[in-house]
Parts: sequence; C-alpha cells; structure tokens
Amino acid sequence: AARESGMPIGIVHDLAVGVHPGSADAWMYRPMFAPGMSVGAPPDEFNQKGQNWGQPPWHPGRLADAAYLPFRGMLAAALRHGGGLRLDHAMQISRLWWVPEGASADEGTYVYYDREAMLSTLVWEAAQAGAVVVAEDLGTVEPEVRDDLAERGVLGTSLLWFERDAEGRPKKPEDWRESSLATVSTHDMPPIAGFLHGDHIELRERLGLLTRPVEEETADHARQLADWLRLLHEEELLDTTPEEILDALKEGSTDHDAEVTAALHAFLAYTPSRLVGVSLADAVGERRTQNQPGTTDEYPNWRIPLGDPEGEPIFLEDLPSVPMLETSLAPFQPPSG
Repeated sequence: AARESGMPIGIVHDLAVGVHPGSADAWMYRPMFAPGMSVGAPPDEFNQKGQNWGQPPWHPGRLADAAYLPFRGMLAAALRHGGGLRLDHAMQISRLWWVPEGASADEGTYVYYDREAMLSTLVWEAAQAGAVVVAEDLGTVEPEVRDDLAERGVLGTSLLWFERDAEGRPKKPEDWRESSLATVSTHDMPPIAGFLHGDHIELRERLGLLTRPVEEETADHARQLADWLRLLHEEELLDTTPEEILDALKEGSTDHDAEVTAALHAFLAYTPSRLVGVSLADAVGERRTQNQPGTTDEYPNWRIPLGDPEGEPIFLEDLPSVPMLETSLAPFQPPSG
C-alpha cells in the first residue's frame, strides 16, 4: 500500500539494539545473551549521565559459535514486510556499552564484537530482501565504523544539530554526507520548537539529568543556536535576521518558530543526502519531547499525544489541513509540471 501510494522504498522498519529481558527472544535465545548485563551508552552531550536501556546484550563468543543465526533471524523477520531497515544504535555491529546489574550507566564498559561478521550478516540479509539499510550512527561512534558502513552501501544518519566541522561550526549543506539520511533531530531529542526555546534544558534540569550548571547549558545552547540561525540566514533561507529571532526567543515569543522550522527543512533539501527524514512532531509545531533518554517513570515517554504549538491534540484525519505541515514538506515536493 505504501509503494502504491508513491513511496518507492515502502516502509522502513526498525531493528532495536536489544530485546526486552522478558521477551520471547530472550527466552528462545537464552544462552546467546550475557546474564547480569544490560546495554546502554556512555555519557555524552545530550545524556550526561549515560544511559541504561535494560536490554541484555548478545554474548559475542556464543553468537559467533551459533554462526550468527539468531541475529540473521531477527534481521530477516524485520525485513520480511519492508523495503528498508533502520539499524538502531549502529555501533551494535562493532561494540556495545555493557552495564553490570546494579551499576549506574557511567560505570559500564565497551565489549567488542566481530564487526566484519556482524556487518556481513546485515548486508547479506538486506541484499536478499532488496532493502535499504539506514544506520543510526550517532553518539560515540568509532570513525572506522562509519567508513565500513559506507563501503558496504549502508546509509548513515546525519542529524542537523550534530553536524559541525572540526572547529565546531555548523556544516554548510554541501559538506554533508551523501550516503546518509538527513534529519533535523530524532525521536530521542526535543522537537524543533522545543529546542528553539530550550525546553529540553529545563526538563533535564528538573529530572536531575544535568552534570553541569544550568547556566552553562543555557549559554552553550544559545551559542549553538545563534550559529545555526546565522548559517540559515547566509543561505538565504531566513528572511528575519538571527538577532531578531534570538531576541524574540528570549522574550518567550513563538512568532518565528514556524519560519525557522521551514528554513531548517529547506536546509535539509540543500544537502546531497540520499534520504531526508521529517518528524511529524516538527512538521506540526509540537514542542513537547516524545522520549527523554535516561528515564522510565520520571517522564511519560511515548505517551505524549501529537499536538499543535499550543498543545492541542491533532487527529490523523486533520493532518492534511494543518498549514504548518504543508510548509514543512514544501521543500521536498517535486516541481510542478
């Protein structure tokens, strides 16, 4: 149905980095998982205390002894009804951050896997299905992993807020990777509107997820945002000057949210990236974070109903009439005629 509606790839499914410890997979492949361990991520810019996802990791030796058949089976199942696959936490083919039971996320360590075997298994199954693979190569990624993925035809993920050069400046569109899916943000980050207003800083401070003073976080965020607004203005994607927008944001005004959102999406269209991803939350002006990594009961992850800039729910049948949605998608529409 997706392909008949004009989507050449069809549906891109997601392969999570792990499974629930009480799942059928964990029961069927019990010897293949490392007991007393869970998968997570070390501290980084957006998750300063690290992450623990509570999912048991594959035991690299036992998985190799099983000729990677359990991993192959999961890949084949995910690809059976899709034209593509998003590989969550792409580092899973090379190394995983193991957190011992009872330890905090920052007390974990990296455990390595046979990258050649894991990657070969991935591309073999994708080739058999004729599918596209997009690797979420964000976070603490070994440079050679990105090189290996690109050499095998696996697309990476280029997230706008993270795309900076060696001096920390925002990358111009022509300097982005071609072999990637370009997005402004992901489901693990605040929507554009929330990011503009620094909502994520207030949220992380309230949840105790910051490791440095909130004043430093706010100042750093303001600098990065100003850099991006200047680049958008230089690329003639913003009519309003960066100074005007920043002053309005300081006053809590939302007058320029839609303009900046449209400019960011137009920027993505300027990049050479093979695929572009637009978040529905971004496209309708939702401000609330959909998922806050590092939390379970502290935040209602995946339970935020899609809403407009005022937080009023938007129903599926009403989407075609949302003006901001049309503006957000306009840069990606084929030319008329």
